Amino acid sequence: MRKFAVAGVVAVVLALPSVGAEPPKPPVPQKEHEWLKQLEGQWEVESEGVVEPGKPPVKCKGTEAARALGGFWLVSEMKGTFMDVPVTGVMTLGFDSQKKKVVGTWVCSVCDFLCKYEGTLDGQTLTLETEGPNPATGKLVRMRDVIELKDKDTKVMTSSVLGDDGKWVPFMTMTGKRKK
Repeated sequence: MRKFAVAGVVAVVLALPSVGAEPPKPPVPQKEHEWLKQLEGQWEVESEGVVEPGKPPVKCKGTEAARALGGFWLVSEMKGTFMDVPVTGVMTLGFDSQKKKVVGTWVCSVCDFLCKYEGTLDGQTLTLETEGPNPATGKLVRMRDVIELKDKDTKVMTSSVLGDDGKWVPFMTMTGKRKK
């Protein structure tokens, strides 16, 4: 009896399009989605981060694997070691045609906070803003990641926090070189 009920539901679902109901049309990728495609691929990354004011920056190396999800999203996984601690991070980026903004998220294996991005494109530069824990104090602050495409195989991301004086203070720079 149950088999007949399941078969009946499947038949109704399959018949719906044939009774005049048009399936919804998917959105069309925008120029901003096309821009994000430039970030796809395998990357070698090197970064420098300020851990303590007045101290030399800490350097680390890692990899990034970025792939498209449909024509609308970029999913990027970064792996490396920071101060002898293995770190994995995942970034998602897409363009919200309703908001007219690039949107996305960032999570990593050494933080319990989900950063939600909103940003804009200007030429070869993507500026993303979020709120997150200040790396030096742990307090929530406004943050900015700026990704600049230097050429088709080189990108630089600079991460900054908004200081009490209203100025952006860089705390990390990451340079990516596309693997050949």
